[in-house]
Amino acid sequence: MNALKLVGKSLPRIDGPDKTTGKARYTVDVDLPGMLVCGIKRSPHPHARILHIDTSKAQKLPGVKAVITGIDTKGIKHGFVETPRYPPDQSILAVDVVRHVGEEVAAVAAINHEILAQALKMIEIEYEILPAVFDVEDAMSSDCQVHIHPNHPRVKENYCNIAGKTQTQWGDIDAGFKEADLIHSDRFESHLRTHGYMEPQTAVADYNGDGTLHMWISSMGHFGKRRKLAKTLGMKDASIRIHKAYVGGAFGGKIDLFSHEYCVAALSIKTGRPVKYVASREEIFIAYRHGQPLISEIKTGVKKDGTIVAQQLRMINNAGAYKGSGVVVIFLAWGFTMIPYRVENFKYEGYSIFTNNPTRAPLRGHGAPQVRFAIESHMDIIAEKLQLDPIEFRLKNARVPHEELPNKDNVHNCGLIDCIKEAAFKTDYTNRRNLRPKTDKPGDSSPIKHGIGLGVSAYFGGSLIYPNGSSAIVKMTDDGSVDLLTGAIELGQGSETVLCQIVGEELQLEMDDIRIISSDTATTPPDIGAWISGMTYVTGNAVREAAAGVRKKILQVAAEQLNEKTKNLKLANKSIWVADNPEKRITYRDIFQASISKHQGDTIISDGHWRTMRDEPFHPSLASTKGRWTENYAFSVQVAEIAVDTETGEIKLLKATTVHDCGFPVNPQLVQGQIDGQVSLALGHAFMEDVMMKKGYTLNPSWLDYRMPLIHNVADSKGVEVITESYRPGHSFRTKEVGEGLVSAILAGIANAIYDATGLRLYSTPFSPEKVLKGLKRLKKNRGLL
Repeated sequence: MNALKLVGKSLPRIDGPDKTTGKARYTVDVDLPGMLVCGIKRSPHPHARILHIDTSKAQKLPGVKAVITGIDTKGIKHGFVETPRYPPDQSILAVDVVRHVGEEVAAVAAINHEILAQALKMIEIEYEILPAVFDVEDAMSSDCQVHIHPNHPRVKENYCNIAGKTQTQWGDIDAGFKEADLIHSDRFESHLRTHGYMEPQTAVADYNGDGTLHMWISSMGHFGKRRKLAKTLGMKDASIRIHKAYVGGAFGGKIDLFSHEYCVAALSIKTGRPVKYVASREEIFIAYRHGQPLISEIKTGVKKDGTIVAQQLRMINNAGAYKGSGVVVIFLAWGFTMIPYRVENFKYEGYSIFTNNPTRAPLRGHGAPQVRFAIESHMDIIAEKLQLDPIEFRLKNARVPHEELPNKDNVHNCGLIDCIKEAAFKTDYTNRRNLRPKTDKPGDSSPIKHGIGLGVSAYFGGSLIYPNGSSAIVKMTDDGSVDLLTGAIELGQGSETVLCQIVGEELQLEMDDIRIISSDTATTPPDIGAWISGMTYVTGNAVREAAAGVRKKILQVAAEQLNEKTKNLKLANKSIWVADNPEKRITYRDIFQASISKHQGDTIISDGHWRTMRDEPFHPSLASTKGRWTENYAFSVQVAEIAVDTETGEIKLLKATTVHDCGFPVNPQLVQGQIDGQVSLALGHAFMEDVMMKKGYTLNPSWLDYRMPLIHNVADSKGVEVITESYRPGHSFRTKEVGEGLVSAILAGIANAIYDATGLRLYSTPFSPEKVLKGLKRLKKNRGLL
């Protein structure tokens, strides 16, 4: 790593100056001449039939330029998943039935916000109220009288409101349990949280007379967004241009097509004027997509020596009113279970269930925090029952390098065992854990109890999701600097910096010699987008290939001009010279001119392309899990050190130690930033954040009522890297993700630390003071102390 010029270095972010000086342009900043403002009329009911919509009064209001309802759309449905098994199920604007509070029914374009608010009030909608169901197990029950959608036709079990099911198994589960010396079962529940992105949902559309629809969208991937817009609008993909705008956070919440994005486009087409929509924070809390709550039921069979011989899991997801990403999270939950530990006999069932709540979406980790909280808590419980050291228990079952997974993926240079050992060493974990049984130390009358807990996680990096690959273009200019064209989107993760570091490494350029043109569907090549944790691996390798193509060309021209073989040449400072004769050299500027004159006008342009699992035609089945998933797995172990106030129930995360196998860090400072951000997110998940709902209505729809971590809540966060890969110029590389997996194990670590401190095992999130005090009171009662 030390021999590299840019890769592996903590270089400052290239978007930093614009963002810190206020020059960065976000979608909310876009202001076009003659622009109209858009508003959306939403359902006030969780479940109702639409009997009549009257927009005539609103349409007649001076200053209102257009009103649309469901009958004005093309009737083309959309969905997070659109496959033959899971066809799209959501209308842009509701036509016959609304299925959750806040569902979109009509949209208005007006000249200002005052007229817009008045027009929305003047739209009259007559509803017939229908019975509704909100609890996932009530909705799933065979005697549920509320049928939000028909059951999935391929799921024949006697349940209701089934959006989808994932099931898989290997080995002989019954024989495995018969072999076990201990069989233990647990049930865990995770709650509803929102993404907390600072920039609200927003979009701008400007339809030109030439038939081009120009858009600016706060999005996680322009090419996937363009595809769904084109389909629902009945337009050609090439007729829609999505321009670059910085994105003020997303965390999984801005992937899918949203109704407001369609509405501004349709209203711009109808009025011939630009139209802008900015959601209020209250709308985001009430109507937009939040994360995925999961119920995890786990049964594990273990030998006395700690060998896991059988495991059975049942996951239940509250999908909300439409499938959303619910049918994906029950697939992912299987994967997040499968990766870290070896289980020879395994059975998994995951159910996604419709309820009359807002539809759900991915939220950083997309099920991994919920799954790892459950399994890692379960592992500690079993270790204690068997009187095994929890570190040794995990080491005995942990995946090893080059092990093949049950789905035929390979973990390659897996660093999990090293991560476990390093985490235990760095934190002196075994010596600092409290002794069993959990009792107060003699003379310890303090209400503050300290504990330490550990969790393990693994996450994938890149999979086959539209457009299934990324391309990039690198072109040299006549002064020897280069332009990088990529569809990658910068939303705060530092993608533009990392991609420029890769280009600079291949061509031995300084960062100032690289200009990046990004995330414009008309001028940049397609890209997978900033999700599935694959940008550095997939887009990074595409960029590396493009830069390597330029490197090959300039070396060829230099060899011709210097009358040397390319293997004898070196690159640095925008020059190429002969290794054993540094005075014999040629500048990139002169190479550029020589290429044009000697190579039929070649201005030194090269493209690169990358697709994970290049030989696999499809993503694995969401229903059966059959098929390859990814070729890139990251592993992590996180240790939480906490303090519990047994008088108030308040818990504070004092320190988080993250030991992770990210392959190698392209930019270590950005990696540490990802660690710190995810520890903070997990802190909010554990103690603070909770979208409170009652009968489909959000009770805390504001930042004041939805508590998120502030600077004084943030814990001391330390990152330790386990390097398992390397970067070599001219060769493909395998970086491993650091953007999502590190939010998972720390949540489990916190849960295990609470038990270590107090003897209280919590089976649901959040770990609120009320829950802690009730639990401690119950423990005292059970011990005869009350």
